[in-house]
Amino acid sequence: MEVRKASRILQRLGSAGRKVQSKSGRVPSDVPKGHLAVYVGIMEQTKRFVIPAQSVNHPLFRALLDKAEEQFGFGHQGPLLIPCDPLIFHNVLCLLRNNSKPEIEQLIMELQK
Repeated sequence: MEVRKASRILQRLGSAGRKVQSKSGRVPSDVPKGHLAVYVGIMEQTKRFVIPAQSVNHPLFRALLDKAEEQFGFGHQGPLLIPCDPLIFHNVLCLLRNNSKPEIEQLIMELQK
């Protein structure tokens, strides 16, 4: 089950470690190699983040992707949209960067409720 989910995520994002192309077919100039752009927010209030592609392998990020799958499904067309407050997502990225294990584990448990 976990392998299929990871496979779907990678199909959705393109190849991990490569830049994801925009609708025009061009690679956005602000997305460095090994990164991808995601949109975070709800409804009209979204913010774009450029994150390391390896982030999709982290359990906390996977929990966020599960929430996106629940809300949008994997048939969703367009950019990857994570239904989360952008400020909270920014804090998640800081936790991942600092490898704050207790806080990360707590957030994972809250997201899985």
